[in-house]
Amino acid sequence: MSTKVKSADELPTKPGIYIMKNADEKIIYIGKAKNLKNRVKSYFKEKKDRPKTTVLMSHFHSLEYIITNSEKEALILEANLIKKHRPKYNIRLKDDKRYPYAKLTNEDFPRLVLTRHIGKTGTYYGPFTDVRSVNETVKLLKSLFKIRTCKRMDGPCLNSQINLCNAPCAGKISKEEYNENISKIDLFFQGKYNKILKTLEDEMKQASKNQEFEKAAVLRDQINSIHEVIEKQFVEFMDETDQDIIATSLKENATIVVVMSIRNGNIIGRDDFIMTTTEEDRSDDIISAFIKQYYGINRHVPKEILIEENIPDKKLIEDWLTDIRGNKVHIHIPQKGTKLRLVRMARKNADIIKNQKEKMDDSLIEVKKYLKLEKLPLVIEGYDISNISGKLAVGSKVSFLNGKPNKKQYRIFKMQTPGPDDYGMMKELLTRRLKKIAEYYNQEEKERIPLEPGSMPDLILIDGGKGQLHVAYEVLEKYNLTFIPIIGLAKEFEEIFIPKSNIPIRIPENNEGLHLLQRVRDEAHRFGVTHHRKLRSKKITESSLDNIPGIGKKRKISLLKNLGSIDEIKNASVEELAKIDLINQNLAETIYKHFHP
Repeated sequence: MSTKVKSADELPTKPGIYIMKNADEKIIYIGKAKNLKNRVKSYFKEKKDRPKTTVLMSHFHSLEYIITNSEKEALILEANLIKKHRPKYNIRLKDDKRYPYAKLTNEDFPRLVLTRHIGKTGTYYGPFTDVRSVNETVKLLKSLFKIRTCKRMDGPCLNSQINLCNAPCAGKISKEEYNENISKIDLFFQGKYNKILKTLEDEMKQASKNQEFEKAAVLRDQINSIHEVIEKQFVEFMDETDQDIIATSLKENATIVVVMSIRNGNIIGRDDFIMTTTEEDRSDDIISAFIKQYYGINRHVPKEILIEENIPDKKLIEDWLTDIRGNKVHIHIPQKGTKLRLVRMARKNADIIKNQKEKMDDSLIEVKKYLKLEKLPLVIEGYDISNISGKLAVGSKVSFLNGKPNKKQYRIFKMQTPGPDDYGMMKELLTRRLKKIAEYYNQEEKERIPLEPGSMPDLILIDGGKGQLHVAYEVLEKYNLTFIPIIGLAKEFEEIFIPKSNIPIRIPENNEGLHLLQRVRDEAHRFGVTHHRKLRSKKITESSLDNIPGIGKKRKISLLKNLGSIDEIKNASVEELAKIDLINQNLAETIYKHFHP
């Protein structure tokens, strides 16, 4: 519970965190201090230490504080509250909806859910860069500790019957015992594996001593499962080269941070993040803020962290990371040798990513400007139909994320609409795709399951002119999705058509925005044609061999391998066919008669 004060003189001389609010009672800054009174007083000096403080204090209205037992506790609480409230003037990992959070809900019997929305209640862990991994982890923890998944506790459900839930709705577990399991999940996400394992082992021994063998067996399984997770994700390395290298590259209102992970002398991964910053933020403060937020969740803490320059609270952060890891962690600023080269390599990576993002931003900004969009089209989906006279028709969907192909989101749809009917097929293609989007948006925002980055379009592009665009827009109207911008890009004159307008938009030929839209359209066409050709090739092969009795996959491969093509098989004599592996005399005669009735 925080305490509100009117003046800095009312603050205690103890460690803790201070919370600054504006006139609307909105949190604008959270900071930590070894001595709350002395630290906060510095904000009220006539001469401010930096321009950012001047801007911050121009919005300041009231102050609250929370006392902690030590400066280290203040550091942890500060990182957690920044993550939760995301104040405007704190340096923080950018919440651009790319990464999901795990959330323990604020209920009598809490649930564990995944979300991209940071609310005012509940406990949040993340963000997590690997969506699949965190999905698996959350699924494991739910089944491991039998946490309820239902939104309303209205009686025992199927999960309780198959032993996946302790059924608090039916009174099968007390609130205290349930919350003990929740506290273990909290320890898990904090990375305190040794503590959770010790707690479970103590409980198992006690249950065994009390001859509660069924309970002891459940605890044993929980211990084994957690050991498996640790072995998979956080291997302890004996080699000294257990390092993370952190480097930054500053851009306007944001900083690119690159983390390179080295284990056993090998670079095993590289992640890049965006920190929301201002021009007044110093690079040492940015690195310090990143370390506190990055390692404050379920991540492996290495023996050594290499950074570009000295940071505030270096010793304090080292102590905190040592507590998480369980043995000494060092933060180094290398001056020469291999370590310095690694830091420079990470910095070069950060610069490259910054330049790529700036170039991507240019093309996206141009698209936004010419199409008069409300926001940058970070996710552009392109659609096309491929067929010959309506036969073997496929619809293709491609997706570009931040101006680059996002092949995880590519899809092929086999068309059911009889052809030739390009408009009907486009309508079917968009219906099958947009129906899923409509189902997602019809859910309450707080209940939506986090999606992979790039799952929802900011702009839809149809390969075609006014006709194709018209039927596509009808589908948007049907599902109340007209807030998603949609365009048609006709190849003949490279004109862009928008709904309810007969006048096309023309973007200059050498414009980066037009080039991006052309790449999306051409990729949708290429992707669709490639799969259409595969279907044609498969159909030709199927019609020639698959109708022959006795010819399965292995015999088909043997025939093609030995004779080379369908034409050669057709022209082969019975004797030639009978010499092929897996083909006997009777089958050779059957094949010959099939092609020579």
